[in-house]
Amino acid sequence: MALKAVPIWVYANYSNTQAGFADSGSNRSGSGPNLRLDLKRFRKWECCGVLAQREITPVEDGKPVTPEFDSPGANDEAQITESRGFHKDLNSLPRPLTATDLSSSASDGSKVRVAYQGVPGAYSEAAALKAYPKCETVPCDQFEAAFKAVELWLVDKAVLPIENSVGGSIHRNYDLLLRHRLHIVGEVQLVVNHCLLGLRGVRKEELKRVLSHPQALAQCEMTLNKLGVVKVNADDTAGAALIVAANGQRDTGTVASARAAEIYGLDILAERIQDDSDNITRYLILAREPMIPGTDRPRKTSIVFTLEEGPGVLFKALSVFSLRDINLLKIESRPQRKRPLRVVDDSNKGSAKYFDYLFYIDFEASMAEPRAQYALAHLQEYARFLRVLGCYPMDTAP
Repeated sequence: MALKAVPIWVYANYSNTQAGFADSGSNRSGSGPNLRLDLKRFRKWECCGVLAQREITPVEDGKPVTPEFDSPGANDEAQITESRGFHKDLNSLPRPLTATDLSSSASDGSKVRVAYQGVPGAYSEAAALKAYPKCETVPCDQFEAAFKAVELWLVDKAVLPIENSVGGSIHRNYDLLLRHRLHIVGEVQLVVNHCLLGLRGVRKEELKRVLSHPQALAQCEMTLNKLGVVKVNADDTAGAALIVAANGQRDTGTVASARAAEIYGLDILAERIQDDSDNITRYLILAREPMIPGTDRPRKTSIVFTLEEGPGVLFKALSVFSLRDINLLKIESRPQRKRPLRVVDDSNKGSAKYFDYLFYIDFEASMAEPRAQYALAHLQEYARFLRVLGCYPMDTAP
C-alpha cells in the first residue's frame, strides 16, 4: 500500500478503518452503529505538515512544484522586451513578472507585496488594493506566475480571481490551487464597472473596433453591438488600454476600468456599459502559510477531494455537511486531466467508463468548530484524497 504525503488539516491518529462519529449530527434518526466513535481517541484537528494517506489512484496535479534551480533568481534573468514609442510615464510602470522571471527587487519590508495577474489598472490590482490598501502591488503576466511569485518569496500574497457573477468560475485557478501548495487566507468581492475608453478628444461614435478581455467584451455585448464596432480579444482589460494608448489609433477603443483610463491617459467615453449592473468578481487571497482558524467573524473553509467508487457516494459525501447543519456555499467539479476516465468492470457485459472528478467545495464554517472537524473526518470515509485549501474570513464588506 503506497503512502502519499499531503498537507491537510487532519485529526492526529485518524484512520479510515475506524468508522463513524458520535456528534449531534450523527445521532439523528437512521444513524446506525457504524456512526459511533469514542472521541477520546482523537485530538483536535491540527494544521499538520503532512498526512500519510493511502493512494489508490494518482490525483491530477497533486505533486508540489519543485523549482529547477538552487535559489530564486540565481540562474534566471528578466526577459523583458523594451517597449517602443510609449510615453515615458508608461515606460515607468512596473513590468509584469513572468513564470521564468525570478529576479526579485529589493523591498524594505514596510509594505506587503501583493501579486496579481495583469498590468497596472487591472481589476485584480483594484482587488489587491481593497484587501491591502497600503500594499505594493506586483503585476504578473499569467496566473501561474503569481502563484510562483508567492512560493519563491518574491511577494507576500497573491490576489487572483476565482469566479464572476456573470462569467462563472475561472477554471484555470481551480487547477492551479491543486498544483501549488499555497493556502487561501481571505477573499475579496469587487464590483466591476466597465468603461468604454478612447484616445483624448475621440467620440464613441468614431470607434470602429474595441479591444478587451473576452469576458469583458461579452459582458458589454449590448452596448458594443449598438455602436457597431468590431470586438477584438486581448489578454486583459488594462493591457488592452495600454495597447490603445501606445498605438494612438483614434478609431480604436477599449473596455477597461476608470483607473486604467487615468493611468494610460485615455478618456472615459461611457461608464457602466456592462449588460448586467450586478457584476461582481470574487478574488482569493493566497499565502505560503495557512491562517489559524477562529470563530470571531464569519468564516468559510475550502476543500478539494476525490471519491471512492460506489452508488450514491457523492450524495453520502455531501450529506456529512447537511447532518451537521453546515451550509454549502459553492460546489465545483473538475475532471482529472491526466487520468479523466475511471473504468469499472463488475459484470460480464463489459467495462463501464466515466469521468473521474475532483470536487471543490466551499462551506460556511470554521475549522475551529467541532462540527467542521467531525464533517471532514466523516468525509474521509468516502474520499480517496482530501485536502483543505484554506479556512479564512468571508468578505462581508459592501
